[in-house]
Amino acid sequence: MLSFMKIRRNPTRPVNIGSITIGDGHPIAVQSMTATKTQNIDATVEQAEALHARGAGVVRIAVDSDKDAEALAEIRKQTQANLAVDLQENFRLAEKVAPHVDKIRYNPGHLYHHARELTWQEKVRYLIDIAGSNECAVRIGVNCGSVDPAKKEKYDHDDSITPMLESALEHCELVDSLGFHNFVVSLKDSDPSKVVQVNTLFAEKRPDVALHLGVTEAGMPPDGIIKTRIAFEQLIGKGIGDTVRVSLTLPNPRKPEEIDAGKQIVEDIHAGRVRSVVKFDDSKLNIISCPSCSRVENEAFIDLAAKVKEMTTFAQEYSITIAVMGCRVNGPGETDDADLGLWCGPAKVNLKRGPEALGAFGYDEILPKLKQELDDLIAAKQ
Repeated sequence: MLSFMKIRRNPTRPVNIGSITIGDGHPIAVQSMTATKTQNIDATVEQAEALHARGAGVVRIAVDSDKDAEALAEIRKQTQANLAVDLQENFRLAEKVAPHVDKIRYNPGHLYHHARELTWQEKVRYLIDIAGSNECAVRIGVNCGSVDPAKKEKYDHDDSITPMLESALEHCELVDSLGFHNFVVSLKDSDPSKVVQVNTLFAEKRPDVALHLGVTEAGMPPDGIIKTRIAFEQLIGKGIGDTVRVSLTLPNPRKPEEIDAGKQIVEDIHAGRVRSVVKFDDSKLNIISCPSCSRVENEAFIDLAAKVKEMTTFAQEYSITIAVMGCRVNGPGETDDADLGLWCGPAKVNLKRGPEALGAFGYDEILPKLKQELDDLIAAKQ
């Protein structure tokens, strides 16, 4: 069993994010992300304030357009939360949003979509210059579904760990060389065991860099909480991790439950209330679904994820992974490794078998199509 006094945390550098500091022995901060449309200012402010009131150290908001950036400026005036901005694919919005946030998150794998005449190094220098000028922290957010393509091509398709690790280390080296140290790194996957593996390897090589922990697309509670707990117990128990996010598929009014779950997990680990740490059961059905956030293009995605879980109960004893993704940003890539994948657009749900696209279907059509593919997979295993 673990106790607070026995957890010797990695001696990471301090990272200042608005009114809080993470790393350097400071308490582990719990984060979440608004699931409202950013341009809906009233709804976004309401959710940011609800997360802040529940104890969120940082609240992340997605910005993908000039109008989103304009809305963010007004949201900043109306909330006390420490705000992080998710730049998604448009790194050039940094200059417009930095004055209104406390942290900027960029994904190395998304730096290739815009301004292709510039190198990724030039784009990072731009981002760091903007962050430094506005006293913003930075998160280098590496994600299994959107890895730097140059790194991904170097390794076997089944090796998702090495490209993520190399990308994170490479970006840290560049950012350090620019004299900027107020940054944190995240390395996320939907598989808890991979989250443990890649973060452990990173912490061995860069014990000085603060880490943001999370299991991406953990799914609906209680499964999503269990997956996250498994990863966090193994990492925080070894002193790895300075801030955390529990990514759950939840309706908007229930988003603060992510904060409750994160705080409870961290408190339990510190108090020694931990499960036996075992490998997540990959011999049974595994449903992956992304957290509800402002990137979701149709809120019917939330209901669909719940219906998929209910419909597939008959297949619990089969080693099959089904991924239900809510948007076009990470959905196409993060469904590639699932046996069956659904990524949801405004009016259609794209169905995939592994990386193979099977077509786009209406929200009222998709469940029978999914069941047929699931039945075929089960028949092939018998």
